[in-house]
Amino acid sequence: MPSYTVTVATGSQWFAGTDDYIYLSLVGSAGCSEKHLLDKPFYNDFERGAVDSYDVTVDEELGDIQLIKIEKRKYWFHDDWYLKYITVKTPCGDYIEFPCYRWISAKLACDDQIHVLKQHRRKELETRQKQYRWMEWNPGFPLSIDAKCHKDLPRDIQFDSEKGVDFVLNYSKAMENLFINRFMHMFQSSWSDFADFEKIFVRISNTISERVMNHWQEDRMFGYQFLNGCNPVMIQRCLKLPDNLPVTTEMVECSLERQLTLEQEIEQGNIFIVDFKLLDGIDANKTDPCTLQFLAAPICLLYKNLANKIVPIAIQLNQVPGEENPIFLPSDAKYDWLLAKIWVRSSDFHVHQTITHLLRTHLVSEVFGIAMYRQLPAVHPIFKLLVAHVRFTIAINTKAREQLICEYGLFDKANATGGGGHVQMVQRAMQDLTYTSLCFPEAIKARGMDNAEDIPYYFYRDDGLLVWEAIKTFVAEVVGIYYEGDQVVEEDQELQDFVKDVYMYGMRGRKASGFPKSIKTKEKLCEYLTVVIFTASAQHAAVNFGQYDWCSWIPNAPPTMRAPPPTAKGVVTIEQIVETLPDRGRSCWHLGAVWALSQFQDNELFLGMYPEEHFVEKPVKEAMARFRKNLDSIVSVIAERNKNKKLPYYYLSPDRIPNSVAI
Repeated sequence: MPSYTVTVATGSQWFAGTDDYIYLSLVGSAGCSEKHLLDKPFYNDFERGAVDSYDVTVDEELGDIQLIKIEKRKYWFHDDWYLKYITVKTPCGDYIEFPCYRWISAKLACDDQIHVLKQHRRKELETRQKQYRWMEWNPGFPLSIDAKCHKDLPRDIQFDSEKGVDFVLNYSKAMENLFINRFMHMFQSSWSDFADFEKIFVRISNTISERVMNHWQEDRMFGYQFLNGCNPVMIQRCLKLPDNLPVTTEMVECSLERQLTLEQEIEQGNIFIVDFKLLDGIDANKTDPCTLQFLAAPICLLYKNLANKIVPIAIQLNQVPGEENPIFLPSDAKYDWLLAKIWVRSSDFHVHQTITHLLRTHLVSEVFGIAMYRQLPAVHPIFKLLVAHVRFTIAINTKAREQLICEYGLFDKANATGGGGHVQMVQRAMQDLTYTSLCFPEAIKARGMDNAEDIPYYFYRDDGLLVWEAIKTFVAEVVGIYYEGDQVVEEDQELQDFVKDVYMYGMRGRKASGFPKSIKTKEKLCEYLTVVIFTASAQHAAVNFGQYDWCSWIPNAPPTMRAPPPTAKGVVTIEQIVETLPDRGRSCWHLGAVWALSQFQDNELFLGMYPEEHFVEKPVKEAMARFRKNLDSIVSVIAERNKNKKLPYYYLSPDRIPNSVAI
């Protein structure tokens, strides 16, 4: 009688093992086996981290093994089981791998064998679509998962330990580690001067944050951050001065180094602009009646000087020009110019946190994740390709909606856009959230920032393009293995349903978003999957993990301002600036937040790491090996460039890019 050896691997995370009865059936092209109880006498089967083998004898040859059915029956009480994979050794010595990597609950398996594989895929998706439901968290937002809290999520996508991602706990722990918890309740209590901020800063420092503290007032440091700071996506080449920014050559001629007029500098491509019009009219935080908080919507003009450094040359703090909205210049009084720059830095912080970070990485990646679970069965190659890149994303976003960005959440404590302003911002920014803006090379080009010779020192662009190409090459290899031609792509209904789900629900069916409703070619499929992976990994790393570096020195990234923008020149004092900056309590909550958000997860998985072997095919494993080799070479290129740099740029080094949005 033919005998098969079945090897079962149980996960190593907490509570992964089970004492329940586990039954297995083998489904082959020539028949299906009886149910077999996997049990060894006097042995504790399926313990955490165990790899157990069992002999399964059948009456007759089953042909090619196509499917394994697992049935789990309660022994004493319900306990879920995390199954990593099953390997089957056939009577003729061949090995077949069946990756699983999910939690198994005590549910009966279906015994119907008609069109067993297709039916299994359909049943799996029907079950998933009941578990992974779309929900509107706020009007105008991308749709998110229908879950009020972390424990409501399907077990497969929950964190191993919920405590590790408790925002309240993590922020409090961060403040304790930073020795600043004695200040955390001192709301309305101002710092005495800039040096006073060091009381909460000097306990933990690193190369970049210390350099920011020492040089934050300098124009070169201010301009550099638009290229390589936390929010390197705002700066664009200025092709024409906007009508609402009436800057003249006479105003800025002391900043122009080429003896050209402002118009000539614009023509030569030396003028850049950052416009925070998104913030115009956004409601400032009113959750604390004891503290008035304010927002501005600045326009900042920048100049590439003869040393190829980007420096600011004019700042208008609100959108409508007029006598009470002066244009501040480097030639103005020291504190006038400094306060204008601080307002820009504060505005940049708000757009970074809510749009660049929350909307364009967290919420977008959640959309891809939900659509994937709803429309792609676990055996689909695109599911296998993407699953590592949505790991814990839905969970972290659910936790954020539960504790961080909800009404009266942690975001309200220290941020001027808390109390509803952040919701208004996302609703506005959805109008600019387009598919092409997520295609990294296209986004760089659209801002006129693509010429490396013309605009050197833009490391976010340089490193991002390297990583984008590495991902795209890998994706193209995987797509080429499973899709012979464009027709196969077009006829893959599961794939088309995935793409349609993203468009219809995630992007709310907005035609102007440019998100495709369907994909008809291998080339477009490769680009689409590259967008998914790059957004979840590289783009999130670029805008998340530098937060402590660039935002821990409070005057460089104030989360709130306690006085309105100045309406006249020549009246600003150092005392006025300190009174405008965040109080001690808000400073501490801000510092705890940027510290906690900048930390990698325990057991972080970085780009190119696929410990869960969903793919068993040799050509894909070889493609993965080439991908890792390509990424390693990028790590070396970036490390060489960063040698001896006072301000190294390492956020897009692949060994620092987590696979997914999980913090």
